[in-house]
Amino acid sequence: MTRIIEHWINGKLYQGAGSEAGVVTDPATGLVIARANFASADDVDVAVAAAAAAFPSWAATSLARRSNIMFRFRELLNARSDELASIITAEHGKVLSDAAGEVARGQEVVEFACGVPHLIKGAYTSSASTQVDVHSIREPLGPVAVIGPFNFPAMVPMWFFPIAIATGNTVILKQSEKVPSAAMWLAELWQEAGLPDGVFNVVHGGKETVDALLTHPDVQAVSFVGSTPVAKHVYTTATASGKRVQALGGAKNHMVVLPDADLDLAADQAVNAGYGSAGQRCMAISVCVAVGDCADTLVDKIRERTLTLRTGNGRRGCDMGPLVTAASRDRVRSYIDAGVTEGATLVVDGRNVTPDADGEGFFVGPTLFDHVTADMSIYRDEIFGPVLCVVRVSTHDEALALVNNSPYGNGTAIFTNDGREARRFESQVQVGMVGINIPVPVPMAYYSFGGWKNSLFGDTHAHGTDGLHFFTRAKVVTSRWPDQGHSGIDLVFPRNA
Repeated sequence: MTRIIEHWINGKLYQGAGSEAGVVTDPATGLVIARANFASADDVDVAVAAAAAAFPSWAATSLARRSNIMFRFRELLNARSDELASIITAEHGKVLSDAAGEVARGQEVVEFACGVPHLIKGAYTSSASTQVDVHSIREPLGPVAVIGPFNFPAMVPMWFFPIAIATGNTVILKQSEKVPSAAMWLAELWQEAGLPDGVFNVVHGGKETVDALLTHPDVQAVSFVGSTPVAKHVYTTATASGKRVQALGGAKNHMVVLPDADLDLAADQAVNAGYGSAGQRCMAISVCVAVGDCADTLVDKIRERTLTLRTGNGRRGCDMGPLVTAASRDRVRSYIDAGVTEGATLVVDGRNVTPDADGEGFFVGPTLFDHVTADMSIYRDEIFGPVLCVVRVSTHDEALALVNNSPYGNGTAIFTNDGREARRFESQVQVGMVGINIPVPVPMAYYSFGGWKNSLFGDTHAHGTDGLHFFTRAKVVTSRWPDQGHSGIDLVFPRNA
């Protein structure tokens, strides 16, 4: 009998009244392993009502108590992280080591949020004016929604909900319907850590569920990560409903390799960043820009490494797993077909890979194109698969212009041994996250994650200081305690004195 995944509302399983359900597959075998109930608008009402009811007491809970619960959650997650990694591999398909890395990067934000007493402490100024003191406070918003993508079932939600919860908000998480089980596992872990009922809730669903959260009058803010078209929809819809929104969209990340670079290092990192998680990362390197006369050697080195990769079931110690769904597999194959038709040189063809797996999994092998140009669809579009394109240019200036002309601005990297050229690239590139000899420049939790241009809608990035500000609002209190009497009538605008 197929397992049914229900919602988690107010500290317990909730079946819901929705009539739809989503199919959850094991991408390595193609087998259906579960069905997730989709939340109707009425179910969303129930979840938001639970979060709203829990908010006043949670917001009033001391910072010491909140941080104690965060620390317990951290310890439980550390002890049982292998369980979560296995759940991710079963539903997403990424190899176990990659899933474990995902959990570890999410845990960084949990650890950051454990420091909430220090992170949101205000400022105080005594005698700012005569007998006048001023202090600042950061207060929680209320119920907030987190809408996560399929490619990081644990890490991306953990970019948001630890900070939201630590600062006194309550959360409704809507994780991708393709990978719903990690969210349920995290909900049970929160309960074990002692989080009060209603503070963390989970609903599953598609567009109807998302739109119900975006327009619900009691949801105060929305955090989203996904494709650019959906990010635009989330931002437009939720802001029209008066909500704060941080919506992180798609990407087309370039890795620039200068002639003086260590080409063995560059080739290693191009393969790691291009094919890790089968290319299903918003920070994946999908374009390698070879500058000058290093191109032939670089392509040869990337090809050699690509041909050594073993594709298959992520539980079998393979290098790369499957795509998340059959539709994703077919979409990636269609882009490879288009690249050939448009005239790119297909160096390594992943369409007919023989995977180390049983059943009919959703596999495309690592694919390498050379002589790609900016007018080709494999260059323009976010493929979200294991397809690495090499573009050849003559100069650093041409490479920089190529990156800056992209409509996306999520991540980029440069490989060079010339500090002056690296510094120029860092200064002039129009991208939110930059790596120097590092291909996937995902910042540590105490910095903030986010891109520019069509990779971000809204002004606030994820986690770090930006995350703290997003999930709180500032209040400034000016006070006077006069020694005696009142100062009399004075209609002049107050001045410092």
